[in-house]
Amino acid sequence: MMSTGADELDRRIVVATQGGLPLVSDPWGAVAAELGISADELVGRVESMLERGVIRRIGAVPNHYAIGYTANGMSVWDVADETVDAVGEWLGALPAVTHCYRRPRRLPDWTYNLFAMVHGRSREAVRDQLEEIAARLEARFPGACRARDVLFSSAILKKTGLRIGAAA
Repeated sequence: MMSTGADELDRRIVVATQGGLPLVSDPWGAVAAELGISADELVGRVESMLERGVIRRIGAVPNHYAIGYTANGMSVWDVADETVDAVGEWLGALPAVTHCYRRPRRLPDWTYNLFAMVHGRSREAVRDQLEEIAARLEARFPGACRARDVLFSSAILKKTGLRIGAAA
């Protein structure tokens, strides 16, 4: 059973939709039929789960490799502790950033505490985006970023989000 008041039907809805909606003219109707409920009940349940925070969002997730975005750069930033939350919220809201996380430093070897993923058609394109982001960050939060770098992916080992099983 999930927290936040989710019941067994909510769980079944998550399991039925976590891999994506079916590519048919009435995807909600198809999922509802699979679950043995009406499409209206399904949509109402999904809206309720969004409101309660059981699920965060519903949206299309493009395969960025298939559309030519093959350079994945995890930018790492050493941001002053007193501003890292504000910088992280700002950075994470940028259209170029797909993931943004605050993580603990691992001193003395790893001083970075903010991570932000940027995708591009080339490593040079990612670096160009990060130069622009760094300049905007410095203008908005002068002196907050002490150092930065970018780490590029060399292989895809797993490409899925969290998946829950059919049974608890």
